[in-house]
Amino acid sequence: MPQLGVNIDHVATIRQARGTNEPDPVWAAVQAELGGADCITIHLREDRRHIQDRDLRVLQETVKVRLNLEMACVTEIIQTACNTCPSQVTLVPERREEVTTEGGLDLLSDPRGASEAVKRLRDAGILVSLFLDPDPKQIDLAGKMGADSIELHTGRYAVAAEREPGGGSELARLESAGRQIIALGMDLLAGHGLTYRNVLPVARISQMKELNIGHSIVSRSIFVGMEAAVRAMKQLISVGK
Repeated sequence: MPQLGVNIDHVATIRQARGTNEPDPVWAAVQAELGGADCITIHLREDRRHIQDRDLRVLQETVKVRLNLEMACVTEIIQTACNTCPSQVTLVPERREEVTTEGGLDLLSDPRGASEAVKRLRDAGILVSLFLDPDPKQIDLAGKMGADSIELHTGRYAVAAEREPGGGSELARLESAGRQIIALGMDLLAGHGLTYRNVLPVARISQMKELNIGHSIVSRSIFVGMEAAVRAMKQLISVGK
């Protein structure tokens, strides 16, 4: 069964809405671990709209499972990652005006920048994952850059699954991309827009190593608590296998 990475960004989003010190994403991480999370994921954005530098430092010191830092290919953030050394970095595209990440990295438009970021992070002893659309050309280039894994952007699948159970052709694209990633010797991860309603077909993709899920789990946690929300997702993924 795939492991579960829990993204706690939106706990920090609520905190930042009032500029106070609660709810604390560190507390959320502890509860997620108690619920069975295999990894805690946070996104340190350039605009610091949710996760702050202090959150990263404290989480690095307290999280007992793996810590996955999502970030753009920006010199300042790369240096922060090298200074703190999380278990893994996931390089993602980032635009100030977006509500959330809208798609995968476009490695073809700036292969040198992405390649240099991968090398610098790996030289610091950090595993590197690239957040990509299920595009064969992007995946092939990622393999040449020496990435350890690829996290497939499942946003289009999530939208398609609202119209057609199972996601139709979008699920087929993910499955094909997954086979390509495994053939290139990288680990297969997936995330974005996954919920309790649509996660099973993605969890069943052959050799899926990890699913990163945030908004749906944090949303449920408002009503049942973080520990219970994470445990429910873990059980769902387990049943699916």
